[in-house]
Amino acid sequence: MPTIRKYQDSDVEAVLSAWENTQEIAHPFLPKDFQAQEKINVRELYLPNAETWVVVDDNEVIGFIALIGNEIGGLFLQPIEHGKKLGKMMVDKAQELHGDLVVEVFKNNLVGRNFYEKYGFKFVEEKKHKQTGEQVLRLEFKVNFGRD
Repeated sequence: MPTIRKYQDSDVEAVLSAWENTQEIAHPFLPKDFQAQEKINVRELYLPNAETWVVVDDNEVIGFIALIGNEIGGLFLQPIEHGKKLGKMMVDKAQELHGDLVVEVFKNNLVGRNFYEKYGFKFVEEKKHKQTGEQVLRLEFKVNFGRD
């Protein structure tokens, strides 16, 4: 039975694996050099500065959610684990901790967009991502929106 716990430094390789494997299916449109730099940023910048929770199944970290206040900075789950309600479990934890949530997702990331729409996030604005030129959607989940 999968559980959620606080990220520990020893989780870094498993977290990077989940990030990298999900990148391949969610963000194939992003330039490889940008993705390479983001992998470094995840390890050196994002993880040390975010409130990160990991999903563990059978003593193995299979995904994570990184929060900066009430903003979801990253939600990544090993692709083989998609469709098992583990992403929902992580966002439920974030919502339990922070109430209303916001997230930015690339417009071309259909995996992420479908997930957040199904969860109950609503469109707020669209803008250009400075580093890649890709369009980004800002979405929000307000507790009073409710879920289906």
